[in-house]
Amino acid sequence: MQFNTHSPIYMQIAEYIHDLILSKVWEDGQRIPSVRDMAMELEVNPNTVIRTYSLLQEEGTLENQRGIGYFTAKDARTLVLQKRREHFIKRELPALFETMNRLGLTMKDLQQYAEKKEKDDEIEPQEE
Repeated sequence: MQFNTHSPIYMQIAEYIHDLILSKVWEDGQRIPSVRDMAMELEVNPNTVIRTYSLLQEEGTLENQRGIGYFTAKDARTLVLQKRREHFIKRELPALFETMNRLGLTMKDLQQYAEKKEKDDEIEPQEE
C-alpha cells in the first residue's frame, strides 16, 4: 500500500479497510488479520494498526472478540456504504456541481454520459 502525506496513515488504513468491506473482500462478520499481521502486510508500526482498529471499532465497523481477534461487524458493509454516501453527498457532489457549472455542463449532459458509460460497460466482459 502506498501512503500519501495528505492524511494520517491510520486514516488511510481505515479507508483501505472500508474499501475491502465495500468490495466484499471482507464479508460482514468475518475475522480479519491480527494487528501484527496487518502491520506486517502494510509495513507499518503495530501501534498505527491498533489506532486504526480502535477507530473502526468506535464507529461500529469492527468488533473485538476478546481472546479471538477482530471481526467485521454484522452490518459493516451497510455502515461503510452509508458513511461513504454521506461523504460523497456533502463533500464531493458540491464540487462536481461547481465544476459542471464552470464547464457549462448540464444534468442532461451528465445523464447522457452515464447512459453511454452504462452501455459501454455492458459490452465489455466483466471480471469476477
